[in-house]
Amino acid sequence: MSAAGAAGPRRSRGGATYLLGLILVGVIVAAGLISFAWTPYALSDMAGSRLEPPSPAHWAGTDRLGRDLFTQLMIGARIALVVGCGAVAIGGAIGMVTGILAAFATRFADDALAAVFDILIAFPTLLIAMLVVAAREEASLGTAILALGIGLSPIVGRITRILTKQVLGQDYITAARVSGTSWGAIVIFHILPNIVPFLGVNLALQFGLAVMAEASLSYLGLGAPPPNASWGRMLQEAQSTVYTAPWGAVFPGLALFALVIGINLLADGLRDRLGRSGRDAG
Repeated sequence: MSAAGAAGPRRSRGGATYLLGLILVGVIVAAGLISFAWTPYALSDMAGSRLEPPSPAHWAGTDRLGRDLFTQLMIGARIALVVGCGAVAIGGAIGMVTGILAAFATRFADDALAAVFDILIAFPTLLIAMLVVAAREEASLGTAILALGIGLSPIVGRITRILTKQVLGQDYITAARVSGTSWGAIVIFHILPNIVPFLGVNLALQFGLAVMAEASLSYLGLGAPPPNASWGRMLQEAQSTVYTAPWGAVFPGLALFALVIGINLLADGLRDRLGRSGRDAG
């Protein structure tokens, strides 16, 4: 089979992967955005029967207090999106700044920062987040976002450092310096445009990691406190009734699975497109 013939099925599979990820993430994003304006019931409404199975009145059933689970799922989608975007923004900003500084630093400082990145990456993101939450002595949505952002920053910093060093080794950077271009302008007009597309793939993966970590924090009681309806908290509250009312754990578990898998599929599709663009350019 020719190279062009082999590339066809790969491109088709990559497109299908990207489309599936887009659908999964799109449904979760739509639910989260709609929850700002409308939910089937108020979050504190306990008008339903306890542990009622899915029905036309309660699409995902009710919990042990009689609250509508579909409403909680929509609020949980909102929280997952806010936490994911916030953590990626904080981790991306810290990581990109420290990574670029490491690439421009002296050999000793560069090696020291690289060692710090490696040491912090060796610790699980969830463990770092738990330490930050414990240090602030309070569990809140803002604390969870800050903690997860700090936990993600070493990964972003390490990748930014590597990508920046690759760009700095290119001939056009030397030409820009010879022409008198400042280092600040080189960072803005040459380095960032070249590393951001590839860094975006990693940030998408970090988004999924942040969502999983937030659910874990909420499950442990270190995430968003009540009355926030985090998917992790829903799983924690449903564990005592998982055999008698499994829908309380199944639906938030499926929502979490769909968002994380969708993000990973989008990242894979984006990576394939970037790799294909690089081969075409070559």
